[in-house]
Amino acid sequence: MMSSNKREDILEAALSLFAERGFDGTTVPAIAEQAKVGAGTIYRYFENKEVLVNSLFQECIQLLSGKLLANGPAADTPIREWFQHIFVQMSRFANEHDKALAFIDSHSGSRYLDASSRKMFDEFLGILRHMLDEGKRQGILCPLPSDALISIVYGALVRLSRTIKLGVVEESPELWARIEECCWNAIRVH
Repeated sequence: MMSSNKREDILEAALSLFAERGFDGTTVPAIAEQAKVGAGTIYRYFENKEVLVNSLFQECIQLLSGKLLANGPAADTPIREWFQHIFVQMSRFANEHDKALAFIDSHSGSRYLDASSRKMFDEFLGILRHMLDEGKRQGILCPLPSDALISIVYGALVRLSRTIKLGVVEESPELWARIEECCWNAIRVH
């Protein structure tokens, strides 16, 4: 359903198309058609497709970062609880914003992201790195590079979200809880 805000309609259409087709497979006319606006209208809001994809990427990252930080545990909370909080918040984000998660995942290393988008993504990763670095410092988490640990957990979460969306696996709170436990076991010191 289209909103009364053309900019939001454009961003919603772009998210859907970029998540499905990627940047190169998405044209401005296709976005305009899905948003039910003229192609010229898009250029009133966004200088070009690169500006549009960066605006969308930044909005999605802000949404995800906000979800991770919402109602976070206190700074002195044990790492296991921090990990659980982050995993639960990311799984909720995946459930509520599956297109945004797919978009972030498929565009995070792209050549057309500008410095602001890259900085925001690095700040998002910084939230994860901070928790992981503290866990490694305490000897609780495997002494691997934090980006490797992020890949293990984030990669599993993104792939599971996609598998659920495709109907291959049935989603349930029990499934997410067991996956969270498996991801924790994958990165903790045994």
